[in-house]
Amino acid sequence: MTVDSSPEARTAQAVPQQSLSTAAARNLATTTKSVPQMQEITSRWLLRMLPWVETKGGAYRVNRRLRHTVGDGRIEFVQEGATVRVIPRELGELALLRGFEDTGVLTALAERCTQRDFAAGEVLAERGSPADRIHIIAHGRVTQTSEGRYGDEIGIAVLADGAHFGENALLDADARHDCTVTAETAGVLLTLSRADFARVQASAPGLQAHIERFSSAAHKPQNKHGEAAIPLSAGHFGEADLPSAFVDYELKPREYELSVAQTVLRVHTRVADLYNGPMNQTEEQLRLTVEALRERQEYELINNREFGLLHNADFKQRIQPRSGPPTPDDMDDLLCRRRGTKLFLAHPRTIAAIGRGFSACGLYPDNVDLGGQTVPAWRGVPILPCNKIPISKEQTSSIIAMRTGEENQGVIGLRRTGLPDEYEPGLSVRFMGINEQAVVSYLVSTYYSAAVLLPDALGVMENVQIAR
Repeated sequence: MTVDSSPEARTAQAVPQQSLSTAAARNLATTTKSVPQMQEITSRWLLRMLPWVETKGGAYRVNRRLRHTVGDGRIEFVQEGATVRVIPRELGELALLRGFEDTGVLTALAERCTQRDFAAGEVLAERGSPADRIHIIAHGRVTQTSEGRYGDEIGIAVLADGAHFGENALLDADARHDCTVTAETAGVLLTLSRADFARVQASAPGLQAHIERFSSAAHKPQNKHGEAAIPLSAGHFGEADLPSAFVDYELKPREYELSVAQTVLRVHTRVADLYNGPMNQTEEQLRLTVEALRERQEYELINNREFGLLHNADFKQRIQPRSGPPTPDDMDDLLCRRRGTKLFLAHPRTIAAIGRGFSACGLYPDNVDLGGQTVPAWRGVPILPCNKIPISKEQTSSIIAMRTGEENQGVIGLRRTGLPDEYEPGLSVRFMGINEQAVVSYLVSTYYSAAVLLPDALGVMENVQIAR
């Protein structure tokens, strides 16, 4: 038999245990626990800041004044290797062709579009030069500049994928470029000449009739927003004849239907019966499920193709940053396009890029108090984080600016309250029964949407570079 004679062994044998060990005592102790934690939970500023409007009947109709302006949208393309072709029906996004649906004619126009590759720094159009074709940007960024009142160069706009310039050249033989267009990056554009457009128009009576209707609408009196003008008289004396007027409305206003997010929560009756102390298992399961639904609700309000903010911003309210990273000038460009901007929304990484851009200019965003929480702001408008705004693989993202509220003709949230078994406003938890495996089921539902009452209520700065 071997006896351990090491000093440690002799000490252990010499000192007997004098009290209950902590390991044994823990068996009799009550453990202090946290409620279940969830990393997915965010601040959800969009849900907190949107004014929610009660939506009876599950739909909300946005009535607007009649507008004479026709579409000014983005055009999409098909790429086959180095060859780029415009999708024929996408030509209907041009104001000139909006509403024209003859696929054969659109295909003929698309086949006459000529591809042109350009390099960074190349001048694509010179101010004052004759314009004989429309230019459609398939890929790349270009800058439009003009000459200021005092001879200096001023920036007009930055255009990117899907945008176009020179559309007036298709109908006006005397058209000239009103600004200089310079490529910021290498890219590809497609051009359609006035001569090719005229040849297709001459052989297509339907296109000729469409152009006549377009020209007639373009010459109707309208204000700077494209709405039918209301005749008024001001500054007159005596018994002058006053103009008569009425306010016309859109005949086919847009309707927003409530969307839904749902899930079925299942809890075994043994868990609900036996393991409810100190926390109610069903309540904790429900709490986390509701949090997940609210996160998905905010994601849909940002990204849904039908009603999401990123997809419902008017194309005239979409801008590009001048140099890639966000600067104070870019934020001012986004801010000045609407009255009463209530908030900016940006991904947290984009907010960090905004801070770097401001610091490079020797500036720093202000701070404002919002519900007892200090948040960064620019010109007094809070910049709120929203991680639902996507970041592309090129490390670019978007910044959203909006005016909110029905009374301000802004962006509103839509929901229906007073639901059966309502758990929170607009969210219900309905008992579905117990199956043969003794599992209780609950249907958890929330109904929501968002509406943009006027085009200028919502603006987006796209392709914002956020990488260092």
